[in-house]
Order: sequence, then C-alpha cells, then structure tokens
Amino acid sequence: MSETPATVVADGHFLEAPRWHDGRIWFSDFYGYRVSSAKEDGSDLRVEAEVPGQPSGLGWLPDGRLLIVSMTDRRVLRREPDGALVTHGDLSSYATGHANDMSVDAQGRAYVGNFGFDLMAGAPIEPASLHRVDLGGTVTQVADDLWFPNGSVITPDGVLLVVETFGDRVSAFDLTEDGRLINRRVWAEFAPLPADRSLEVVLPALTVAGDGACLDAEGGLWIADATGERVVRVIEGGTITDEIRPGTPVYACGLGGADGRTLYICAAPDFHDQARKAATEGRLLAVRVDVPGA
Repeated sequence: MSETPATVVADGHFLEAPRWHDGRIWFSDFYGYRVSSAKEDGSDLRVEAEVPGQPSGLGWLPDGRLLIVSMTDRRVLRREPDGALVTHGDLSSYATGHANDMSVDAQGRAYVGNFGFDLMAGAPIEPASLHRVDLGGTVTQVADDLWFPNGSVITPDGVLLVVETFGDRVSAFDLTEDGRLINRRVWAEFAPLPADRSLEVVLPALTVAGDGACLDAEGGLWIADATGERVVRVIEGGTITDEIRPGTPVYACGLGGADGRTLYICAAPDFHDQARKAATEGRLLAVRVDVPGA
C-alpha cells in the first residue's frame, strides 16, 4: 500500500483526542501535560489548559464548559469560565487503570473508559469497565468486560460505539434517556477475542488495534489502528471501506475543518511513555476525505 500525503498541523510529545469545536481543532498532549487548540491549518496555536495528571479525552458540556480526562489521577476535570480547572468527576476508586478516552452526550453525561491494567509496565491484559460521570459528579459503572475501552462516539440515533483495542472489535450500546447502556452487541469484529493475556503476544497479533475513533455523516467509523500504521473506515458489520496510511504509527483521529472533510490524525513513533516524554516527535496530521463528520 502506498502512503497517503498528509499535512503536519501541530507537534508535541504524544498527541491524542483531536476534536473539532467552535471552528478550531483541539487536542491533548499526554506528556506535554496540556490541552491546545488551533485554527484549521494549525495557525493561531494556543494552550487551553495545563493538566499535570496527563490529559486525554476531551468533551464539552451543553453550556460550553470543557471537560478533560486527567489520566494518572483518574479524574474528569472541568474548565470554568475563568479558566480554573476543577474536579468534575473522581474515578480513582472505580477505574482499574489510567482513565483514557471520553464521549459526552447531549445532556452533558460523560462516558469514560480506562486501561484496566498497567499498560506501560507490560502487565497482563485485564478487561475494564466503562463509567458515566453525571453533571453533579456522580460516577456510575455502565458497562464491564471491555478489552481496553478506547475511542468512543455517540451516533445521532443514540448508540454509543466503543472501540476495544485488545478485543479486536467495536461494541455498541443503546443509550437510554436516563443514561444507561443497554442492548450490548458487537458492531464490528476484526478477529476473535485473544486467548492469551500476555501483552507481548496479543499486541502484535491484533488485526485492528483500534485506538481513537470518529464518526462520519454516513455512519462510517474512522479508527486509528495503533499497530497497523493506518487509519481505517469501518461500517457496521466490520467491513473496511477505506484505508489511509500516513507512513507512521497512528493513535487517534477526528473529523473537522470548515467543511468537515479534514481528517486529523495523531501520529507518533510509538506509545512508550519514557520515549515520548523525552522527545517531541508527535504530530497532528491532516488528510482530506470525501465524507464529512457526523
């Protein structure tokens, strides 16, 4: 497969969670410990928040306040109008690994995944739970037995899709009016669940090591394949309709731009924390696609 030309929009240590909001592309930098935003082409770059606990997933409440997942202390932070960061939800007694990606529904309820085990130490893989953080800060477990719940999206018709990195699949849940997740099913399966729990065995054997994801207007789910050096577009049932290979490992993606047809891709040489902390080799790339974001 040939590489797809991409434009470098921004750089950092390890970029994640690209989100298009209010005419700007927002993203986290794990080891730069900040959330930044920029115009579509990467100009007018500004720091939106400093997060010592390592920022990941991003979202917004209905009133416009920013939510940020703080990974290592397992919290969801909220940025107040004066710029102060406060604890919106404390997951420290619930999450069994670093808090990670997040989706926020129209009512302001945040659905947050976590690693489930010590990934950076190479510990055996353990399934994790998904938790909901309500507006008042209450934390509720809404799903379990997820094999590294990673990127997630909420479809226009009220379905929560969760990419399970080590499960080689995407799971779907119907989202009820009161925020529960019901009718769990496999939305896309790339390979059977692994029989082994050893990271060094499972990771290289994955068909699609799904990481961050985003939804387009036709129901296609773009998924960053963390071991395949590609971003794939998947439809329900698991068929891959499109593939983009920027020539580097990729870890997250998001659709945006003025017409919604710019696919932003977070790329880095690897995901190892010590190596990424020591260098600024992470890149936010931009590639044009045909179908705009949902």
